[in-house]
Amino acid sequence: MLFNSWHFVAFLLVVLSVAMWLPRYGTAWKLFIIGASCYFYGQWSYLYLGLIFVTAGVDFTLAQRLGRVMRPSRLLALSIVANLGVLAVFKYTNFAIQSINGVANAAGAAFAITPLDIVLPVGISFYTFQNMSYTIDVYRGQLKPRTSILDYATFTTFFPQLLAGPIVRASEFFGQLDKPNPIVWRDLQYGLVLIAAGYVKKVVLADNLAPSVDAVFNSPASAGAWQSLLAVYAFAFQIYFDFSGYTDIAIGMALLFGFKFPKNFDYPYMASSFQEFWRRWHMTLSRWLRDYLYISLGGNRNGLSRTMANLMTTMVLGGLWHGASWNFVIWGALHGAYLALERMLLSRMAWWRSTNVFAKLLIRQYLT
Repeated sequence: MLFNSWHFVAFLLVVLSVAMWLPRYGTAWKLFIIGASCYFYGQWSYLYLGLIFVTAGVDFTLAQRLGRVMRPSRLLALSIVANLGVLAVFKYTNFAIQSINGVANAAGAAFAITPLDIVLPVGISFYTFQNMSYTIDVYRGQLKPRTSILDYATFTTFFPQLLAGPIVRASEFFGQLDKPNPIVWRDLQYGLVLIAAGYVKKVVLADNLAPSVDAVFNSPASAGAWQSLLAVYAFAFQIYFDFSGYTDIAIGMALLFGFKFPKNFDYPYMASSFQEFWRRWHMTLSRWLRDYLYISLGGNRNGLSRTMANLMTTMVLGGLWHGASWNFVIWGALHGAYLALERMLLSRMAWWRSTNVFAKLLIRQYLT
């Protein structure tokens, strides 16, 4: 079920109409939201809906046991392997097979592995990262494990952010579920404005840019230089309007239910550096990669060379998260290289400024 369909609009109106009469965040409300979310996801596949509950059940169970065992790191490792294993099977198996076949073909080998008939579950990258953030936060002592599977199921299946984010952390969701803020008219107004803006971005802008972009990208040889250049810029705005429009709708819908989700885009094309760009583009993914991957690798604590290596690793894996192809790996590597080079240049500039100031002080002290 797509956000830009009349089916979804009718679904949302019905869900809001029923939810507003139920005790807010009570058992009946949670059960209704879980049921509505299951119907929402089930319009794509009820079969893969079970995958969401299986992975959620694994993380819920492991998180409860983290504080009761001698070596909680083993349970954390099990949670990470389970989540990334499921993601790898569905998203990267055929990518690995195609890569092996490509290498074999280049080497002149006569064999080829047949790709598997696997359908990528919608939203798997998003709810996998949300589940992982929960168990990692519990392991780090930043969050207490939930005692109610109903609460955790509500967090995992909540339909506004189920398919494409924003990536909401468990601490953000449960904090509002346990201590709900009053739903004020200002938040409702802002939510409706966000939803309207999201639909304009998605339906009016992104969907109307797509045909001209596809025409050039599908037959680049027949396009001229200026037409190709315009198509590249049009594609940049198409993906921005499409993705940011979707998350605007999701954040706006969450406000109608009383939840404040984190901002996901902040005028990224206004950024003046690559570092600033990644603080503005898909912000919830950027902070996830920073807090759970980059900092875990050591961040910028072990010198410039290690920092650059950590940036490269983070961005390559971030590129692979976006899609299972070498194009995304190269895209991530390029952004990692840009960030590393920018960090190196900034460190050199900082050194030059510091030494320059020191030189000025020496001149002022001894030569004047």
